[in-house]
Amino acid sequence: MIEHCLVCLTEITPQIGWTSLFSKENTAPICEICFDKFKIIEGGTCEKCDRPLAHLDVKYKSGNQCTDCIRWEQDQEWAGTLVKNFSLVTYNDFAKEMVAQFKFRGDYVLAAVFAAFMKKKLSSIQFDVMVPIPLSDERLYERGFNQSEALIQACGHEPRRLLSRIHTEKQSKKSRSERIHLSQVFQIVHTIPNQKILLIDDIYTTGSTLRHAAKCLKEAGAHSISSVTFARG
Repeated sequence: MIEHCLVCLTEITPQIGWTSLFSKENTAPICEICFDKFKIIEGGTCEKCDRPLAHLDVKYKSGNQCTDCIRWEQDQEWAGTLVKNFSLVTYNDFAKEMVAQFKFRGDYVLAAVFAAFMKKKLSSIQFDVMVPIPLSDERLYERGFNQSEALIQACGHEPRRLLSRIHTEKQSKKSRSERIHLSQVFQIVHTIPNQKILLIDDIYTTGSTLRHAAKCLKEAGAHSISSVTFARG
């Protein structure tokens, strides 16, 4: 049976170079050329957000954390809200294009590619339920699907819709400072007290969106909240 790369559509034959990443249960095909364009996060990273630390200027890190996370944790309002974010690849130009193609141009099949990276990480994380970052009704209408839910389903799990979102301006249009100082944009729809929750999203940038979601869930009685994102911006 002929297979084609889900990214570039070229005909492929599975190679040893990536079979360790894609398990037998996860057969999403991708060619080696496209695989190599993704920069997998390796080596030392921030213990809170998975930001690579090796080439980060010393003024932006201290010990095993980046200064962004240190500031979040020093703020009493946000300290301990998000236990840990796990990311798989850096947000390089190729990842940026793939995420945009998936999220803004409706290339839904790319969820299988991103999920192939994410499933291996998920096997090492303890959680009770997987929760998507919700879209507002307006944004859902624009895109046709929720990218977070698509990723959860592509990973073989059922999304638990515990949050709803108040419509706001697109995050991609906001500055870093504006994202960090957002007012609460989520509200609880269902509560599941004392559960370990894993938030799923496509990209971690400032951590503001995930922390706002985590805060909402924690105030509703969640035991702990962590997150998995495909890319780390």
